Amino acid sequence: MLARFIDVLGLLALAAWTGGPALARGNLASRPTEIKLDIKGDLTMSAKEFKLETGKYYKLAVSVQGGDEFRFMAPDMWLSAWINQVVIAGIEIHNVASPEIEFDKDGTATIYFVPVRTGRFKFYVKGHEERGLAGQFIVE
Repeated sequence: MLARFIDVLGLLALAAWTGGPALARGNLASRPTEIKLDIKGDLTMSAKEFKLETGKYYKLAVSVQGGDEFRFMAPDMWLSAWINQVVIAGIEIHNVASPEIEFDKDGTATIYFVPVRTGRFKFYVKGHEERGLAGQFIVE
């Protein structure tokens, strides 16, 4: 009985030290945090940096308007994340390890993912990095 009491005290002390127990309620995938990246034909992007958290579910919408062929890439980010799906024109693609999304015309591709490792991970449009089509995900 005394041993059980000491175990309970230890758990209470750990909960107090860490700020309380971690609680996850409901379906994580039912409420993603939405982030958006717009890439324009004049070689501008709507964002150069995204601050993300490990274990949080994100919906990244990448849109291209008025450009040539643009290939959006973030290989190190995708190696450090769990990817649920990629959606293009209403078609869901599952079991994607490291998506490279090439836009041949205007459109939007949406990547649903959870970062699992901290760090700074570059994203870019292949061949246009030096012209400003690059940024980073900062995962804490």
